Amino acid sequence: MDQELIDIEEGLEELFCDPDPDKARAFFKTKERGLVNKVTTVKDAVRELVRDSDYLAVGGFGHVRIPTAVLYEIIRQKKRDLGMAGHTSIYDSDILASAGCLNRCDISYVVGYEIRGLSASARRAFESNKIKKTDWSNSALAWRFYAGAAGLSFVPSRNMLGTDTFKRSAAKTIRCPFTGKKFAALPALYPDVGIIHVHRADIYGNCQIDGILISDPYLARASKRVIISAEKLIPNEEIRKNPQMTTIPYWCVDAVIEEPFGSHPGNMPGEYWFDEDFFRMYLETVKTEEGTQKFLDDYIYNVENFEGYLEKIGGLRKMTELRNLENLIFQKRAQQMKSRIKVKKQSA
Repeated sequence: MDQELIDIEEGLEELFCDPDPDKARAFFKTKERGLVNKVTTVKDAVRELVRDSDYLAVGGFGHVRIPTAVLYEIIRQKKRDLGMAGHTSIYDSDILASAGCLNRCDISYVVGYEIRGLSASARRAFESNKIKKTDWSNSALAWRFYAGAAGLSFVPSRNMLGTDTFKRSAAKTIRCPFTGKKFAALPALYPDVGIIHVHRADIYGNCQIDGILISDPYLARASKRVIISAEKLIPNEEIRKNPQMTTIPYWCVDAVIEEPFGSHPGNMPGEYWFDEDFFRMYLETVKTEEGTQKFLDDYIYNVENFEGYLEKIGGLRKMTELRNLENLIFQKRAQQMKSRIKVKKQSA
């Protein structure tokens, strides 16, 4: 690009991922394009696809549809020096940081548990010098995934201009070749590994998600390797009956795991509600470093797998309670919506 179009402004922090689309494309050319069975276990998927120093991107939103089973296995296998996209990321970034897995993080939203408070263990980790941090807005990280999915090196945006978030980012400014206006150039994000929990998938990796998608379709297309955990596996014939529901296609995916309740303690829309008792226990336990280690030992290191973890938190009885609560809340929301529509019609 003509040098005169480049403005000298740029953020002060480090860029953790190479935004070169041709390097990413060279990798994507090596991926399997056939309809092959990709079903595996959490343990094997993490061992084969997550490597020390990789940069991770995690799907879902906050505490909604998070791939907890895969995150726990990353901790259990003691993967180290990982980077992470902290995009609407709470329990996922918290638990990885608390376990010492992260050494760098692109931050837009971490640590805060909304009305539940803040995680002391996450604060200790992020306030230390053990994790390098670069700031972005939520939308900026989402657009960086979009740029990766589109095979670009950056996308222009007015987002973050004139803010301290820009100053603490790794963005640069650029002049539009058509209007001469200044925009923020947001570098593409090509994660080494994308990890997403979905409602349904087939053995090939075609995935369906109920409810809001967040940035997951872009995240899957931008990531070099993709691990999918699913509430249930369904036949490919069922996937084909509703092709419009397939938001992540098989050719993005490298591993598929059937993991019922795999988002606990988070919410899986239409399946089960947040485990608020667990979150209260967690936030209380991790107030000290000793408590954080005890939590990791009790719920991750000293259990063989996610099934063992579910048994510790109450097993099928507890998950049935959370499923019933999700159904009750859904019914209340549906009734509220009907009431609003009725009032609107009456006032028209």
